[in-house]
Amino acid sequence: MTCEDLRDSYELYALGVLEGEEKREVEAHLARNCAACEKYLKDALGVNALMLSQAQEVVPPSRLRRRVLSSVGQQRAGWEWVAALAAACSLIVALWLGVEKRITDRELANARATLQQTVGERDRLEQAVTFLNQPETRQVNFGQGQPAPPRGNFFLNPRMGVLLIASNLPALPAGKTYEMWVIPKGGAPQPAGLFQSGPQGTAMHILTGAVDSNVTLAVTVEPESGSPAPTSNVLFAAGF
Repeated sequence: MTCEDLRDSYELYALGVLEGEEKREVEAHLARNCAACEKYLKDALGVNALMLSQAQEVVPPSRLRRRVLSSVGQQRAGWEWVAALAAACSLIVALWLGVEKRITDRELANARATLQQTVGERDRLEQAVTFLNQPETRQVNFGQGQPAPPRGNFFLNPRMGVLLIASNLPALPAGKTYEMWVIPKGGAPQPAGLFQSGPQGTAMHILTGAVDSNVTLAVTVEPESGSPAPTSNVLFAAGF
């Protein structure tokens, strides 16, 4: 099949419901680093992310769409957190529409747990979308041009705080977590929250509150309870 033939399949693929030969065709095109197919998938994932964050259908501003697609990243690994959330949402919709007619008590309990998790993820995603849509939000990327490092974007809004979206994060040993730091010019690193990565090495972390616009942002690996000051080498950093 050609790229154009597969174009309508990417929305289903992004939701995690595409199956069989058509799914294999899509993955074969992506494995060949097909630029057209990668664009279709990025568009589908970006639209799904926006849909999940809104109670009703909206048309996103072009600035917001560019930032969402930029934060998704250029590698498939960077899309997994959006695709997983979209797939969970599609399961809930299927349940609401009565597609699953025979559901056991165990499946119902799993669906309820999925709903609770998805609501929490939706709230975080909605917060991120609001953050990205602010005109004063500035963006700096990290990790580009290196073999296979952590990569992604820091977004800084002096009034709202910091949003971090990262991929290719290494798996952490037991008892460890990631910690973000805000480093003022000429000052000591200030703790800016703990976070974990997903199974595909992706993460989104939000620091809320006013932040000086002339800072460096960094991430280190710390004990799971966090540290008042960095105890390991900087994993990645970016300056504003």
